[in-house]
Parts: sequence; structure tokens; C-alpha cells
Amino acid sequence: MKLLHLAVLAAISIALTMPVAAQDDAIGAPGPIVFEETQFDLAWTSNPTETYYKQEYVPDGQAVEAYAEMFMIDLLTAGATPQSAAAEMVAGLEQRKGSDPVVNFELIANEATGEIILDFLLSDSSSGITIVEWNAYRYVPHGDGLALFAISRRGYGDGATEFIRGLGEWRRASIEALAMMELPQLVVD
Repeated sequence: MKLLHLAVLAAISIALTMPVAAQDDAIGAPGPIVFEETQFDLAWTSNPTETYYKQEYVPDGQAVEAYAEMFMIDLLTAGATPQSAAAEMVAGLEQRKGSDPVVNFELIANEATGEIILDFLLSDSSSGITIVEWNAYRYVPHGDGLALFAISRRGYGDGATEFIRGLGEWRRASIEALAMMELPQLVVD
């Protein structure tokens, strides 16, 4: 479980850079993914462990290294539940509160389906440019593990303050759209 925690924290670290070249779909979700009328194309894939797959999708003209919007799908085929993964993320966010003045989060649980949505905000200024990132993670039971479907949006530099001010206009609608989204069937080859 410690590996999952580190992998997920690494995935959300807004200072992290990733390879630019798109790779082949590994989980049966080649895209495009359409979310709130925006088309997201597969831009990056990774299979860091035997049971962990990660795919990132961005709109045309954006890159995973510096995006305004990104859709993510993670698949953990064993060793985690939506509850355990969300709890680990919350613990990481709680820890981050000491160094990140904008960290905030809310958990929304669907008892009937076993799904959890984690809505959270964080920031980073270590590069000299302020980046504010909002995410909604939908954790879904999947076999002996879980699938994660997530939307991430960012504001950079002078736009970071405006980004935070604008959250109230679209945040709830985006969470609802993620909660109601028809999910692709994930299958590992």
C-alpha cells in the first residue's frame, strides 16, 4: 500500500515532468475521452508495476507537462480499495497543509456503489511560478483493486488567483459530471 501512496502522490505532484510521446493504450481506454464537451486524447501511459497502470489524456494543443486540463485513468488490479486509496490521498493532503496554503479537500462517498469522489485543491511555487491545481478523483471498485477516473485543471502564475476565484463557477458541475459519467470498461491485455 505504501507503493500505491507514493505512486499516487507522485502522479499529482505538480512539479513532476513526464515524457511527451504518447504510448499505446494498455487498459482498453484509447480515447478520446469526452468530458464536459471537451475531447481529451491519450498523451501518456505508464505501467510502473505489475498491477498499476496510468493513462493521461489532454485536449489538442496541450501537453502533460503544462496543461490547463487533463483527464486521467489509473487502474490498480490488486491491493487497494476506493476507501484505502482515498484515505491515503487524504493523509497526504493533510500532511501537505503545513507547506501549502491552498490545500483543501472534500470526500463524497456513494454507499450503494462503493465509489468515492475526492475533490481537492493544492498549489506549488517551488519552480518560481505559482501553480494552482484542482482535481476530482472518482475511485471505483474494479475486481480485486480499483479504477480511478479523474479531471485535473490548473492555473499558472498571474492566472492562479483568477483560477481560484473562478472555482465556484464550475467546480460543482464538474464533480457532478464526473459522478454521472459513463465509464469505459477497463481491461488489461
